[in-house]
Amino acid sequence: MREKRPVIALDFPTFGDVKTFLAKFPADEKLYVKIGMELYYAAGPEIIRYVKELDHSIFLDLKLHDIPNTVKSAMRVLSNLGVDMTNVHAAGGVEMMKAAREGLGDGPILIAVTQLTSTSEEQMRNFQNIQTTLQESVVHYAQKTAEAGLDGVVCSAHEVAKIKEATNQDFICLTPGIRPAGAAVGDQKRVMTPADAHQIGSDYIVVGRPITQAEDPVAAYHDIKAQWNDQ
Repeated sequence: MREKRPVIALDFPTFGDVKTFLAKFPADEKLYVKIGMELYYAAGPEIIRYVKELDHSIFLDLKLHDIPNTVKSAMRVLSNLGVDMTNVHAAGGVEMMKAAREGLGDGPILIAVTQLTSTSEEQMRNFQNIQTTLQESVVHYAQKTAEAGLDGVVCSAHEVAKIKEATNQDFICLTPGIRPAGAAVGDQKRVMTPADAHQIGSDYIVVGRPITQAEDPVAAYHDIKAQWNDQ
């Protein structure tokens, strides 16, 4: 079976920080990286072109959420950047997600955010006024995402089994909030270790600070990769 690569969250404020970080890895080490809002808004499409020139795979994490036509047009632009994966908010609705798929085309993986891993059940009920359990809300969003023809969802590893049961086993579950055993959880409310995520069936895991802020990022990456692929 092909070895899985953890997705490294490049949560850096500047283009220069990214160059410095990626330069620590051997040239033949092909990574899967996540470029989020802060970095993309600071560096623009040029950061995408730079990372692709290094032959790394890219998850562009912009979480689009707008009216269907606007999202469709934005996705058409993103499709020309050559990203491997991008996303929208499932809360935008089925029609918006269908429009996103149409704008992006069939090449890149398109997934939807269900509930952010920083969201607690109390926050969901008090602020979003969703009076179900957090897991029920996530599974509902996943079902609507599948209905819209997207490839999968961003979700906590705690919801993976229920999501695949409610959709299908090929439905992608990308899991942020991954921390090695003993690491600080930061602002994530629902976290899991790489080995746990492997056992529970996550298809992709996203890891940021435990790699990017490690004393030896390359060693930290390889350690997490080994845990992620451990049978």
